[in-house]
Amino acid sequence: MDISSHNLDKKPTPSVPTPDWTTNANNEMEIASVDSAAPTTPALPNNDNNSSSKNMQDVTDESALNRVSVISSTTNHSSSMHKNPSQTPTHSGSYSSVITPAMSTSQSLIAGEVALTPTHSTFTPQSVNPHSAMTAITPMVSGTDQARSSIKVQNCVSTIHLGCELKLLDIYCRTRFSEYNPARFHGVVMKIIDPRATALVFRSGKVLCTGLRNEHDSYIAARKFARIIQKLGYPARFLDFKIQNFIATADLRFPIRLEALQQAHGQFASYEPELFPGLVYRMVRPRVVLLIFVNGKIVFTGGKTRGEINEALDIIYPILRSYRIS
Repeated sequence: MDISSHNLDKKPTPSVPTPDWTTNANNEMEIASVDSAAPTTPALPNNDNNSSSKNMQDVTDESALNRVSVISSTTNHSSSMHKNPSQTPTHSGSYSSVITPAMSTSQSLIAGEVALTPTHSTFTPQSVNPHSAMTAITPMVSGTDQARSSIKVQNCVSTIHLGCELKLLDIYCRTRFSEYNPARFHGVVMKIIDPRATALVFRSGKVLCTGLRNEHDSYIAARKFARIIQKLGYPARFLDFKIQNFIATADLRFPIRLEALQQAHGQFASYEPELFPGLVYRMVRPRVVLLIFVNGKIVFTGGKTRGEINEALDIIYPILRSYRIS
């Protein structure tokens, strides 16, 4: 037999990969340290016909307390399995998945999930301040306060006495911004610019100042009128300053049935829509006259102080509320 032909008939011996038993032995030792009392599940056989095993399977133990994880077997490097050391080598050199047994309750943290229920032995409710979820709410403004805030003083009428008799024709001829027509009115109408006011000067020395919107401006205007007449040569003095009338307006912001109001309060109210579109309501205490319109607006007149205007509104508001047009 030829030696060369004998050598050709021999087949080369295939090289078998040698698995790393040291790394897997260490992994098995770590699994045993987690739960030494739990039985070891045998390795699953590797099927060459199937490509890769499933990514994750949910296995429930007999007590149905916790879930366990199934680790994929597609990884070729054993160094990436340090977090889940559950693979064992086979004779072919590949790695197969191993199902780890159910751990105790204190070790049931799987992939960052916390399996805690109210009936769990280690469940501790988190202390949350109930006031932290509450939002501050501004209290609602009542209807009376809202109507009171809408009060605006439109005119303040005051009177003074100069303490001497006056010659009205002489005053009219020697002053500017003044009017005098005895056929129409028996007094001199005098005006100033700052503050913008109008005065009615009478022969008896009485002066009525109007056109201001607060008490302070009314006082300043009355002092200026007395000074003008004093400069004309009259022995005028500033006496008996008094606020005689406040004229104010308010808006209730709801319509009113004036006919029903007039029928129920006929003793205090008068309503003639052919002559005047507003209802005239005369209060006894405080002594204030109200002009009430169907759109909810009110004109106050006759009050000598702001307190009387507010008191009149507090009294009339619940009455008008009952006759609101819905």
